[in-house]
Amino acid sequence: MSHSSTELALKSLTGWWDDMGVDVDHAALAALEKVRGPAREPQMAPKMGHTDAPAKSRRRGRKTLQDWIAEAESLARDAQTLDALKLAIEGFEGCPLKEGANKTVVFDGVQGAPVMVIGEGAGGREDRIGRPFVGKAGELLDKMLAAIALDRKTNTFITNVTYWRPPGNRNPTDEELAVCRPFVDRMIELNAPKFILAVGGVSAQSLLHTKTGIMKLRGGWTDYTTPSGFGAPMLATFHPAYLLRRPEDKSRAWRDLLALQARLDGDAGSAAGSA
Repeated sequence: MSHSSTELALKSLTGWWDDMGVDVDHAALAALEKVRGPAREPQMAPKMGHTDAPAKSRRRGRKTLQDWIAEAESLARDAQTLDALKLAIEGFEGCPLKEGANKTVVFDGVQGAPVMVIGEGAGGREDRIGRPFVGKAGELLDKMLAAIALDRKTNTFITNVTYWRPPGNRNPTDEELAVCRPFVDRMIELNAPKFILAVGGVSAQSLLHTKTGIMKLRGGWTDYTTPSGFGAPMLATFHPAYLLRRPEDKSRAWRDLLALQARLDGDAGSAAGSA
């Protein structure tokens, strides 16, 4: 089979997978196509000290992790609006995940919403569309939120602790989380939510700087405070993708949502009483 016909067949197959709801790793498939592309003439080994790495990798190589974290802190601090912060994240080159991603996935929903949902990172569909929680897990999240009168179109803001899809949907590393953290904290400050809902173990563990598993973290409230002093109550719960694999735990997630609803109702009652 020729290279062009193979490429066409692969495109048709991945399109069918998308229609069936299968989460396709398009970045990995693109890399595979490059590997099996037309044969090239053998090249001389590079001289000592010389590299043919992409320009983006060379730029990253001149800075340490702490350098990139400091740059992220500076960019985050300078952003005075969520839209400005989004532009800063999109232009940031300090996270290795960006090289293998199709799009930067920053946030969705209503800016300034009282509830801020923070997930783990982009999946295949999010990576293609550029918005968080738009795949099967996102559909379940929307249903979960709707059950307690929350909606990303009216009163909910949604983001993640990383902004680029990890290869093969693996968990982000500690270094990848650390370099994104200044943006996460600044996003919380600029949105100024009344409550934070951390969905998934990676999100909750990263935000709380803990290795405790989600089974113990879920359902518990924590007073979350950013380095600049903004604070909001945070509740951890299961990630919708986990609930798709283990629907028997949906009852636990429902109890978590009811706890959030109770805090929202109490906050609304307090506001009405003081009016």
